[in-house]
Amino acid sequence: MRIAFILGTRPEIIKTSPIIKACESQGIEYFVIHTGQHFSYEMDRIFFEQLELKEPKYNINTSKILSEGLIEKNTQKEIFENPDGCIHHGKQLGLMLGKIEEILFKEKPDCVLVHGDTNTALAGALASTKLHFRIGHVESGLRSFDVSMPEEINRILVDRISDLLFCPTDIQRNLLLSEGIEKHKIFVTGNTIVDVIKSHEHAIEDAASTVMDELRIQPDSYFLVTIHREENVDNMNNLKTIVSSVDQISKEMEMPVVFPVHPRTELRIYEEIDTSDLSIQFVKPLGFLEFISLEKKARLVFTDSGGVQEETCILKTPCITLRTTTERPETIEVNANILSGLNKTEILNRVKYMLNRRRDWTNPFGSGDSAQQILAALKARL
Repeated sequence: MRIAFILGTRPEIIKTSPIIKACESQGIEYFVIHTGQHFSYEMDRIFFEQLELKEPKYNINTSKILSEGLIEKNTQKEIFENPDGCIHHGKQLGLMLGKIEEILFKEKPDCVLVHGDTNTALAGALASTKLHFRIGHVESGLRSFDVSMPEEINRILVDRISDLLFCPTDIQRNLLLSEGIEKHKIFVTGNTIVDVIKSHEHAIEDAASTVMDELRIQPDSYFLVTIHREENVDNMNNLKTIVSSVDQISKEMEMPVVFPVHPRTELRIYEEIDTSDLSIQFVKPLGFLEFISLEKKARLVFTDSGGVQEETCILKTPCITLRTTTERPETIEVNANILSGLNKTEILNRVKYMLNRRRDWTNPFGSGDSAQQILAALKARL
């Protein structure tokens, strides 16, 4: 069995890492295609270093190639006005699709594994199905039921053309069955983020003391914020509401706020918002260990990220999702997470509710053996 892993973003690197490590421990041959959807050190390279992953065999550098092309045409402002931080979806997908196709045609793997809901996952799945390679979709079956989100379209399309669909919980399995996906294709494996957190527990604790000293914060005595989704970052009214709401909550509760700023979010904030009187500590994107440790030690987390909803649920940290929908309903069901929308009064009410929540919920995403289950399913089918 020879597996091709296609990845290109922070979540894909992190959540695919346990499967790659399991391949190495079991002597399974594999290679990695990195699309370069995220190409900065903070959003990419540091995760390979901290997770001790080998260099990808192939690196397409998609975003770098396309963004440099735009800069050469004196359209740098356009780069940051488009979805995914740098470029148009179509340009990004087109370049990925062509390059991935060339590599797969040359390598001829037995199976291609893609993860989640990114343009990288969609491009990898499309290239694979056109060449008749079998596709495994890790973190399959997630649905927000909001088709205005690019990620929702990607999820649906990748699920439809995949041969093996690896779901975190029974919720996704049942959704896929209701959409007509054949039962024999679906496997409930838990979520590989549990594998990652469990295998890095000591490193996370070590990182916590260092990063909190640098930021001058104490455990359970600060709020953490992370925002990156198109509907929140590219809509200035939404972004201003989020920043002003968090600032007001910080001042009223006398609780510091740490906000690691995604590159595209940073540009929006500093162009459009006066930050001089804000009670928010804006910092550069953090490494995996540092960010997870801040999640674990925070009093409360504000986010629009699906991955952060999972992570805070596993780490027993209350979470407020600054959206009206979520593709992680398990986190709502166990009372680890709550949706607030973007109304300032509602956000404040949700904060008061979640601060009074006991952190005694059950982790719904498995026991930390998802990578082993995925490989077992692949062995059985291939």
